[in-house]
Amino acid sequence: MKLMIASDIHGSAYYCDKMLEAYNREGADKLLLLGDILYHGPRNDLPKGYEPKKVIEMLNNVKTELLCVRGNCDTEVDQMVLEFPVLAEYIILYLDNRMIFATHGHHFNPDNKPCIKKGDILLNGHTHVPAWEEREDFIYVNPGSVSIPKENSPHSYILWEEEVLFKNLEGEVYKKASFPLPDLK
Repeated sequence: MKLMIASDIHGSAYYCDKMLEAYNREGADKLLLLGDILYHGPRNDLPKGYEPKKVIEMLNNVKTELLCVRGNCDTEVDQMVLEFPVLAEYIILYLDNRMIFATHGHHFNPDNKPCIKKGDILLNGHTHVPAWEEREDFIYVNPGSVSIPKENSPHSYILWEEEVLFKNLEGEVYKKASFPLPDLK
């Protein structure tokens, strides 16, 4: 399965459009959104092209392509207008014989990890900073933010197939990652 992973759209129709263009260009099987879809949040400036109603329409048009978890800016009101599930705290996926615990990151994160075993992957957004960190007993992965990147990172997403590619919205790879063989002893 080829999976595209993105996070933190924050109501930007401009960057949502670029993200969907990238999704179509990549030919991924599914698009996993790691929350913070419509609202920009009180700590963020308005992103370029802030038009949540347009983001609703754009994402509802591809609802069968989406997997989604709830971000700290996502509410029950958002679920009333979005035609795909957005209120799950986490999703568990299996790719490359590894368990992936996908969540937004405001509850479960490297400092408050869920019940995962050695070699599993904790995948979240929330920080707006891309990350690939091989911890002692798990791998932490973050795609960064589609619309409000932080710490001089690009507007980005991850393409996950046989390897993990961190890409900017134009599709340029800026980081590659591969999995170490876990020592499961």
